[in-house]
Amino acid sequence: MKKISLVVATSLIALGAVSSASAADLAPQPYTKAPPYVAPAPIYNWTGFYIGGHIGGAFGGSDNILAPGFGGGNDGVFMGGVQAGYDYQFAPNWVIGLEANYSFLDTNSSFANRGLGSVTGRLGYTWGPALLYAKGGYAWADSRFSNGFGGDGGRDGYTVGAGLEYLFTQNWSGKIEYQYYNFGDVNVFDSLGFVGSFRNDQHTIKAGLNYRFNLGGPTVARY
Repeated sequence: MKKISLVVATSLIALGAVSSASAADLAPQPYTKAPPYVAPAPIYNWTGFYIGGHIGGAFGGSDNILAPGFGGGNDGVFMGGVQAGYDYQFAPNWVIGLEANYSFLDTNSSFANRGLGSVTGRLGYTWGPALLYAKGGYAWADSRFSNGFGGDGGRDGYTVGAGLEYLFTQNWSGKIEYQYYNFGDVNVFDSLGFVGSFRNDQHTIKAGLNYRFNLGGPTVARY
């Protein structure tokens, strides 16, 4: 009988030790505060078509007899026009595109360019909502002038430029741009014959506003 009592007592002591260890294992863990939520940075998407308008100023080169301000100190004239194009973003911060634009020049001269048009490719680098780009391609001058200038009706040439564009809402962007146009040399005649050859080039500075389709706003990086 004593042996049975001893076995029972030993078993009860062992069971109590196991219960105490289990209770210790189930003790509440110390509270750890969760890290604050940080929203992923938006990735702006420039891919899509756009249309817009611009205003600015046009200035002729120093040797340009067809400068918009010719005869009035060659101080330049007001310009305004429209543009349309398509951009594609890749790799992932580069943007390539194609743009056509036309600018009307505010001049009453009968022997100055009345308008400037171009079809250009452009390549840019974007960070966030900003896009820095360069452009270049075909240019055309509306030179429907008289007084004996060659090339009446328009002249072909080339253009290069650069600008900064900023996507400030879901579908709207604004830009500031410089563009240089070169239409080669123009031969000038008067009643006595050939007078000379002059370079027909223009410098323009403009600010523009674009409405962009199919952007859908900034996308968010997924992890």
